[in-house]
Amino acid sequence: MRTLRLPVLFAALALAAPLQSQTFHLSFDRTTHAEPITGRAYLFIARTDRTEPRLQSGARRTSEPFFGVDIAALRPGERVTFDRSVLGFPLSSLAELPKGDYFIQGLIVPYTQFKRADGRTIWAHMDAGEGQRFNAAPGSLVSEVVKVRIDPAARTPIALRLSKVIPPIPTPPETEWVKRFRIRSELASSFWGHDMHLGAVVLLPKGYQENPARRYPVVYTIGHYSDRAPFGFTFEGCDRPETAEARAARLARTNREPGCEFQKAWTAGEVPPFIAVFIQHTTPFYDDSYALNSANNGPYGDAITRELIPEIDRRFRTVGAPYARVLTGGSTGGWDVLALQVHYPDVFGGAWSLYPDQLDFRNYQFGDVYADSNAFVRADGSWMPREIPSSRSPEGITDLTVREENQAELVIATKGRSGGQWDGWQAAWAPVGPDGYPAQLWDKRTGRIDTKVAEQMRERGYDLRAFLERHWSTVGPKLVGQLHIAVGDMDNYFLNLGVYRMETFLESTKEPGKGPYYAGTIEYGRPLKPHGWQPWTNQDLLRLMQRHIDRNATRP
Repeated sequence: MRTLRLPVLFAALALAAPLQSQTFHLSFDRTTHAEPITGRAYLFIARTDRTEPRLQSGARRTSEPFFGVDIAALRPGERVTFDRSVLGFPLSSLAELPKGDYFIQGLIVPYTQFKRADGRTIWAHMDAGEGQRFNAAPGSLVSEVVKVRIDPAARTPIALRLSKVIPPIPTPPETEWVKRFRIRSELASSFWGHDMHLGAVVLLPKGYQENPARRYPVVYTIGHYSDRAPFGFTFEGCDRPETAEARAARLARTNREPGCEFQKAWTAGEVPPFIAVFIQHTTPFYDDSYALNSANNGPYGDAITRELIPEIDRRFRTVGAPYARVLTGGSTGGWDVLALQVHYPDVFGGAWSLYPDQLDFRNYQFGDVYADSNAFVRADGSWMPREIPSSRSPEGITDLTVREENQAELVIATKGRSGGQWDGWQAAWAPVGPDGYPAQLWDKRTGRIDTKVAEQMRERGYDLRAFLERHWSTVGPKLVGQLHIAVGDMDNYFLNLGVYRMETFLESTKEPGKGPYYAGTIEYGRPLKPHGWQPWTNQDLLRLMQRHIDRNATRP
C-alpha cells in the first residue's frame, strides 16, 4: 500500500480547489425606492413554491436556506453580491447547496437611524406592525419568485431585481366588543429620538354599553405582538365546531379552550365581567420590550405603568385601583407579567404567569450563564463534548441547538438586531455595548460567554429569582398571594428548570426569619406537558382572578 507522507499531504490539500458556488446579485431601481438604503439584504432559496421562499425561512429546524448581508447607503442600481463567503442558515454557505432546480427570491429590509438620548446613534428595523418578522416587514423591497437551475460550477451570476414593496398591514376593524388604540409614548420617544408608540387591544365585557355607571376590573394580557383580541376571542370559524380528535389533541397539550368557545362564554356573560387588555410594546430590537426599563430598549416599564395604564383608565370604565389590575401571559408574556408584578407591586394586584421565560439565569433555558464558559457546547473536560439543546420535543428529542438558533439569528441580522429570541433577551437585559448596540452575552460564532455581561443582567434585576431573594424583606410583603406560575414538566424550551429554582426560593420563605411566606401557587403539567400548557380554561382563570380580586378588595 502506498503511503502519502505528511508534507506531500499538506501540499495536496493546499492545491485542492476550494468549494464553489454560484453567485447572485440583488439590486433595485428608482421606481421601487428612490433613496439609498441602509439595512439588511437577503437571498432565499426554496425547493418548492408552496409559499414565497422568504416565508419558508427563519430560525427553525424546517427552514429553507437563506443568506444575509448588511448594506450601507446602497443606491438604486448598485448591486448586493451573494457568494460562498456569505453566511447562511441552515446551510452555512452557498457552496453547500447541491446542484438542482430551486425557487429563489431577494429581499431588502431598510433600517432606521436612531439618535438616542444616551448619546448613541444606531441603525435598526423600526417595526411596522409585523411584530419584528424580518421576512414580512412592510416597506421592505422584494423580488418576484424565480425558478432557476443552480450549478456550483456555473460562472454566470444570477440577478434578481427587487421591484415590489411589501405593503402596510391593514388595521383590523373595531366591533362592539373589541376596541384598539395607540398612544405616542413620551418616555420611549424621548429615549429613541423617534416617535415610539404603545398600543392596546381592548375586549369589553357583556353589558358594558348598557351599564354606563358600572366600573370593571382589568386583566392585562401580555405576549408576542398581536392585533388579535385577548384570550383568543374571535367570531371567525365558529361555524366549524372543534372535532373530537382535535379536542383530544388539545387536551394532551393544554386545558386552554379554543377562541370560539371562549367568545361564546364571554358574549353570553358566563364569565366574570372584566375589561381585558392586550398590551402592544414593540421595540426596534424585538416584538416585546419585556415590560421593564432597559438600557437598550428604553424605559418601557415606566411607559407602560405611567402612560399606557392611566390612558386605559381614562378611556374605559376601569376600577382604577391596584387590587383590580391583574396580569397574565405565556412564555415571553409569562416573564413579563411576573416582572411587572415584582418590580411594580404597587401598580398591580396579582400575576398568573404561564410557562415563563427563564426566571433564574442559572438556567438560561438550559445553560448557566454565570458559571458556564460556552453557550453552545457542554465540555466539562470530557472527551465527548455535547451540543447544548435549545428546544426539544415533549419526549426529549432535540429539535434545535443553541448554536443553530444563534447562527440563524446572525444571518437575520448582526449586532443583536435579528428580532429573534436570544437577541430579544440580550436587548432587554444586557447593558449597552461599546458600539451602542446590546453588549453580547456570548459570541454568536463561538458561543463564548461574557460572564461580566451576565452579572450585570443579574445586578439590574432581570434574574427575577435573584432579585426576589435579594429584596424579599422589602418587596415580599407586597407580593403575598400575588404570584402564580404554571409550566409543563417537559417544556420544549427547558423553562420548567427556571421555575423549579424559583419555587425553591419562594417555598423557602416559610422558614423562620425569611418571611413573609409568598402564599402563591406553582403548578406543573405532568406527564409530558409541553410549552403552552396551562392547567385551566381561560374562563376558569378569570373566575380565579375574580375571587382573588374580591379577597384583596376587602383588605384594610
